[in-house]
Amino acid sequence: MVGRDPTERGRAASPLELLLDLTFVVAVGTASSQFAEMLAENHIGPAIIAFVLAMFAIVVAWLSFSWFASAFDTDDWLYRVLTMLQMVGVVVFALGLPAMFHSVAEGHRLELRLMVIGYVVMRAAMVLQWGRVARQSPSFHGVAIANIRWISIVQIGWVIIGFAPLPIGAVVVGVLALGLLELWLPKLAQGGAGGTPWHPHHMAERYGLFAIIALGEGVVGTVASSSGLLGGVDGMHWSVDTAAVVVAGVGLTFGMWWVYFATPFGEILTYRRDRGYLFGYGHLPLFIGIAGAGAGLHVAGLYLEHHTNLDELTVVLALAVPVGLYLSMVYLLHTLLLSAVDRFHLLLIGLTLGVLVLAGVLSAVGADIAVCLMVVMLAPYVTVVGFETVGHRHQRQMLADHRLGNGRK
Repeated sequence: MVGRDPTERGRAASPLELLLDLTFVVAVGTASSQFAEMLAENHIGPAIIAFVLAMFAIVVAWLSFSWFASAFDTDDWLYRVLTMLQMVGVVVFALGLPAMFHSVAEGHRLELRLMVIGYVVMRAAMVLQWGRVARQSPSFHGVAIANIRWISIVQIGWVIIGFAPLPIGAVVVGVLALGLLELWLPKLAQGGAGGTPWHPHHMAERYGLFAIIALGEGVVGTVASSSGLLGGVDGMHWSVDTAAVVVAGVGLTFGMWWVYFATPFGEILTYRRDRGYLFGYGHLPLFIGIAGAGAGLHVAGLYLEHHTNLDELTVVLALAVPVGLYLSMVYLLHTLLLSAVDRFHLLLIGLTLGVLVLAGVLSAVGADIAVCLMVVMLAPYVTVVGFETVGHRHQRQMLADHRLGNGRK
C-alpha cells in the first residue's frame, strides 16, 4: 500500500466501490424520506436541521473512504474485508437515522447512539487502512499517522456526544464543534487533499456516481408522490395533477443530471489539483440540494393526496429551494475551481433563480400547484440550453487558458 499512480491511464471506479455506494443509497434514501415526512408534518425547522445533520454525516463518511481509495486502493483481500466492514457501519448508521429525526422533532434529546456506533465501525476500518499505509509506505508515513490521530480524536468526541448524559445545549455545541473539526480534518492531517496521490479523473467519476445516487431520490420521490394519486386497483386513473408530478419529477431529474455532467470536473482537477479540498467538500451543499429535491417531490405528492396541512407555497418552496441550492453550487464550484468569473454564467444562474422565484410567485397568487411544479422543472434547462448553445465554448476557452498557464509554469 505505497500509493497509486495519480496519472494512471484508464483509472475507473472499482466494483468494490460501486458495492459500497449501494449502502450509501440506503442512507441517502432514508434521510430523504424522513425529511419529507417531517416537512409534511409541518416540522420545517427541525426537519431541515435533522436532514442537514444526516447528509453531512453521510457525505463526510463517503468522501473519507473515496479519497483514501483513490490514493491507496490495493484491492487485496484485506483491503476488501476492511471496506466491507465499512459497509456494515454504513448500514448500522442508516438504521439510526429515523431515531435521530424523531429526536430532533421532539426537541428533548438528540438520539445519535446507533448512528455513532455505525460511525465507530466505519472509522475503525479507516484507521486500520491508514495503519497499513503507515507501515508499508515510508513516503506517506507522516500523513497516515496524522490521519489515525485526528480520526481517533474526532471519533472519541462523537462517542461522548452520543452516549454521555449531556444537556441539549452542550450537545448542540459539541455537534457544531465536531462538525467543523470533521471539515478541517484533511487540512490537519495532510495539509489538504494534495497530501495523497489521488487520481483527478477517478475522483471526478466517484463524485459523479454519488450525484447519481442522490438524483435517484428524485425518481424515488416521483414514484412515491404519484403512486398514491393514481387510484384504483389498475393504477390507470390519471389526473392532471398526477401527470404534472410525473413530468416535473422525471424532467427535473433529467435536467439536474445534465447540468452536473456539463462540467468536466476531471479535466479541471488535472490542472487545478490544488483545489482538491474545495472540490471535495464544496460538494456537500450540492449533494444536500439534490437529495432535498427528491424529498420535495415526495412532499408535493403528499400535498396532492391531502396528507399534509402545509400550504401550497410552502410545498413549492420545499422543491424550489433545494433545486436552487444545487444549481447555485454547480456554478459556484465551477467559478472557484477555475478562479474565473464568466459573465454568461452569471446570466444563466440569474435566469435560473428567476424561474424558481417565478414558481413561488405563481403559487403565492393562487396558481395551480401543477403549474408551479412544471415551472420549477424548467429551472435546470436554462443551463442546459445555455451550455449546449454558447456555454461549452466559454468553458473550453477557460480550460484552454488554464492549460496555457500551466504550460508556462
